[in-house]
Amino acid sequence: MRLVHVLCAALLAATPLGAQESSSLQSLDTLEASKNWQGVGRLNIGKTGFCTGTLIAPDLVLTAAHCLFDTASGQRAEDTSIEFLAGWQGGRASAYRGVRQTVVHDSYQHRSGDEEQRVGADIALLQLDQPIRHPSIKPFKTGPRVGRGHQLKVVSYARNRANAPSLQDTCHVLAKDQGVYVTSCAVDFGSSGAPVFIEEDGRAVISSIVSAKAEWDARPVSITVGVDGPLADLMGQLSTRATAAPSGGKKIVFQSGRQPSGARFVKP
Repeated sequence: MRLVHVLCAALLAATPLGAQESSSLQSLDTLEASKNWQGVGRLNIGKTGFCTGTLIAPDLVLTAAHCLFDTASGQRAEDTSIEFLAGWQGGRASAYRGVRQTVVHDSYQHRSGDEEQRVGADIALLQLDQPIRHPSIKPFKTGPRVGRGHQLKVVSYARNRANAPSLQDTCHVLAKDQGVYVTSCAVDFGSSGAPVFIEEDGRAVISSIVSAKAEWDARPVSITVGVDGPLADLMGQLSTRATAAPSGGKKIVFQSGRQPSGARFVKP
């Protein structure tokens, strides 16, 4: 639990959460509203689970690693049980694709009791069985790390809003450490893997993905993982056809020493 303990301690010591204003969620439930976000889609995993994923190349989807594991058993989902529904809205998708193979970051350990290591490597890449080449479905670029106070926006599916994506067009980085961020972006179950965007030259660029939601004194925050660095590792795994099974390894170290109690993780 140290991740939220450490980062929220630094946050609350400086600025109350209430001082950071964030916009409400906007449902992208029409083609006009969602036209710029067709590369974001719902990931159906098995018969009942779903997460959010984002197209970053015609045949590559970025999401959270924990989405690929059954919550109860800890077993990894079969690649063939996963389907990407690009621009899913009102019971229809702009494109439907199966998954050829998946890779998770080689530092990710699903059953690890070390929350900071698990969350800090909670990123996965899915190769689709066929590329998506459609003029209205454009892959998103990924960008560099961002700093505290940076303005963000997030597009996600979630519980009670699983049939259309929602946009929060103004939220903020509240604290960060080693490429992991506490943000004011609103997330819920199903939001895992959702893209968190910054704006560069008038374009939305993915800076991180949603890993977990957390509470601090009953105030919701979200934990996101920066894509700069981890994504290059995943691309390397994919290109060398390395095993997709998590193998442990590197330790993510957070630099702050304070570890107050009271925060808890909830996987969205």
